[in-house]
Amino acid sequence: MTQAITNLPALLRDMSPSLQAEPYAFCTTTSARSLAIWPVAVGLFRESEGVTIILPTADADAAGLAYDGAWACITLTVHSSLSAVGFLAAISARLAEAGLSLNPVAGYYHDHLFVPWERRQDALTVLAALRAGQG
Repeated sequence: MTQAITNLPALLRDMSPSLQAEPYAFCTTTSARSLAIWPVAVGLFRESEGVTIILPTADADAAGLAYDGAWACITLTVHSSLSAVGFLAAISARLAEAGLSLNPVAGYYHDHLFVPWERRQDALTVLAALRAGQG
């Protein structure tokens, strides 16, 4: 197991963005219905209004779930510490400067950036510049 990184310059240098091949949807459903869908989900979050579920758009369509737009998932393959300070803030600021919306999800090992599907290449360009110290 690798050591989780907290150093911001090291995180930015080593983030190695990896674009997932398929588009994702953010949907909401009931707790009961989420139980049937969770095997295909990449994320679930319980809110007072319902369960937010993140899953491939094809699976959302198959389940009859409504969603607003498709999202690309870019995984930052560096093992970022949950205690790291400023990593997502630096990335979010650069993406915002490029007019890109961002829905970040932090996992135990990696951070995952959900950006509009049609702007995924723009996001990768911004991340490459940031990684190279130009952002």
